[in-house]
Amino acid sequence: MADPSPRSRPWTHRTDPRAALRTAAVWEILDARITQRTAETGRPSLDVVDVGGGTGGFAVPLAELGHRVTVFDPSPDALAALQRRAAEAGVADRIVARQADAGELVHELGPACADLVLCHGVLEYVEDPGSAVEDAVAVLRPGGLASLLVAQRLGAVLARALSGRFGEAKNLLDSPRGTTGAHDQVQQRFDEESLRALLDGHPVRVLAVHGVRLVTDLLPGALLDGDPEVARALLELERRVSDSTCPPALTAVASQLHLLAEVTGTSL
Repeated sequence: MADPSPRSRPWTHRTDPRAALRTAAVWEILDARITQRTAETGRPSLDVVDVGGGTGGFAVPLAELGHRVTVFDPSPDALAALQRRAAEAGVADRIVARQADAGELVHELGPACADLVLCHGVLEYVEDPGSAVEDAVAVLRPGGLASLLVAQRLGAVLARALSGRFGEAKNLLDSPRGTTGAHDQVQQRFDEESLRALLDGHPVRVLAVHGVRLVTDLLPGALLDGDPEVARALLELERRVSDSTCPPALTAVASQLHLLAEVTGTSL
């Protein structure tokens, strides 16, 4: 495997600083655990499943590190873009694209076949996130990792309020599922308690929970244009927010919440 330092990984070399800011904290948490999991298995590459992986923002960098990645997404256009991106990166042989929804992993792959499942930006859009999580856990081998990344309710409240959309902010705050109303495409926004609750009854232990994108999504795009020092300073702030020692009050108002869990047994 390559140098384990996350700052030398494929995802750090991006021309768009905002793209790096949105994903760096998640990547760095995952990187350390993936390296550890690789050492535990004694295999040079892991079997990864990326649910809702779209155009390959996570799948392609993981494949560049030598891992085998199966991407599930309901959009044929996204999967076509994924395949083009994988071919351009020279990793098409390590990525499999499958058109399917969350909740169909066991049916498509069978149980206990993966070392890592990514479920990023998916649970807030499905009608039954509990079943989707159950399916994700079921395809993991003992010791495997589940990475769940969801939209966070209080982060959405803050973003709406700061943009002057006060009615939507109030609806988000009052709604038990954290939505703005009947026309909201998001089925549910989470907080740490409701995200952890999805894992109740499953043979897993939570390794880390941290906030992602505390301020990045609230800033005007022009602030980052042409000033790499500003982008670097913001990245360090976002890294600090994702640290386990960050005050919980800040974690709770980040745009997203990331949870990493380890399977301790079999759910079947």
